[in-house]
Amino acid sequence: MKKNSYSALVKLHAVVAAFVLPAAVLFLVTGALYTWGIKGGYHTTTYELRLQEPVKMELAELVALAKKELKKRNVAHPTGTAKIKKIGSSYKLEWTGSNMDVVLEPSSRPLVAKLQVKDTDWHRQFVQLHKAKGGTPFKVYAAVFSIALLALLISGFVMVWHVTELRRLTLLSLVLGAAAFVAMVVTS
Repeated sequence: MKKNSYSALVKLHAVVAAFVLPAAVLFLVTGALYTWGIKGGYHTTTYELRLQEPVKMELAELVALAKKELKKRNVAHPTGTAKIKKIGSSYKLEWTGSNMDVVLEPSSRPLVAKLQVKDTDWHRQFVQLHKAKGGTPFKVYAAVFSIALLALLISGFVMVWHVTELRRLTLLSLVLGAAAFVAMVVTS
């Protein structure tokens, strides 16, 4: 590799690394802590909703009811996706986001439903972003981060591969890393 090309690769590697460092720290810290069960917390407020008719297990209807009730309380809706979660013969709407989760479920009384608004603490908000529960802008940012991380790993490998004294060590590290990965997958 020519000196100018190598120098440009090193500069590009450094700039990309510096740019994605904040996202890398977010994903590394929240991922490591989540692995050990540290997920952050919520401050939950529960509302009892009086209904004109019983709620049905229809996503659009449940989302519309949740939006209406959140608007009444001047609360923005979550940035993530809503889904119906079935639990035995019952169900509930779970609508998650980075700042809050909303749970809407029928009660034992047909004309009463329960609405929970679960505001995230700062750590849980970062965990939610890590889990792709944020809005589209952060999802795009996370995808760009993933591509940049792959580019950093490849460019780092290419840079080191061109240093003759480090080729053997690099190849050995690659083989050991692949073996460790396979071993962890097989034993987990």
